[in-house]
Amino acid sequence: MINASTIGPEPETTLPAPLPHPLLPDLTSLAKVTAESHGFALVSAQVLTHLQPMTLQVQIRRGNGDDVSLDDCAGFSAPMGEAIEASALLTEAYVLEISSPGIGDRLQSDRDFQTFRSYPVDVVHKDDEGREQRLSGTLLERTEDHVQINIRGRVKRIPRDSVISVELTSPTG
Repeated sequence: MINASTIGPEPETTLPAPLPHPLLPDLTSLAKVTAESHGFALVSAQVLTHLQPMTLQVQIRRGNGDDVSLDDCAGFSAPMGEAIEASALLTEAYVLEISSPGIGDRLQSDRDFQTFRSYPVDVVHKDDEGREQRLSGTLLERTEDHVQINIRGRVKRIPRDSVISVELTSPTG
């Protein structure tokens, strides 16, 4: 039986933001020191208490900007685990996950632009009057002077010094 009051969209509910784990500041400091002593920089640390056992997620990157490999993550797991055990901060069972953040949506390096050729992007730039504009198209290339995108079959060259950002988008916009 269908009740008429249940037809239609669900009412929106706003959940409160989860409270950070009380040990997160201490665990973050420990992860930062441990990462730096092994040639990495700490990107983030999270404690996921809704998982059983709870999970400590640590994201690292190389201090010099080079990629972090799976072997790097696996190799950092033991020293990080030993540091947690030595600190005695966590007294209950936990899972330690080490990862790297991967690429974000914003393209920045020459390598990003090379890797994501032919992908849909949004380019935010200043026009000749200094107004901010957004163009959507397929990334063709970035040269010393221009960012080139294909907008519905037409090549648009945007002066590189007027480009504010280039971000990956979904093909449907």
